[in-house]
Amino acid sequence: MRKEFERFLINKGYKEYTPSGHPSTVYDYIKRIDSVCLWENTDWNGLANKIARILPKYEQGGAKAHLGAKSHNAVKSALRCFKQFVNSN
Repeated sequence: MRKEFERFLINKGYKEYTPSGHPSTVYDYIKRIDSVCLWENTDWNGLANKIARILPKYEQGGAKAHLGAKSHNAVKSALRCFKQFVNSN
C-alpha cells in the first residue's frame, strides 16, 4: 500500500525531491503515515480501514490535534492525502 500511496502522490503532483536532491513531500508524507500507524497501533491497511474515524482526531479540536499540527500541519496534511488515496481506490 505504501508504494501505491507514493504513486498516488506523484501523480497528484507532489514533489519527490527538493532542488538540492533531498527527499521532499512524497517521502515526508509516507514517513508521517508511518508515524500515525505507530501512534494508532496499526498498520497501513488498518489505518486505511479506520481513516474516517482517525483523521478527525488529528484535526483542530481533536484529541491528537497537537500531533496533527506538527511540522506546519504536515501530519494532518499527510492524513488528508491518505484519505483521498483510500477513497480513490
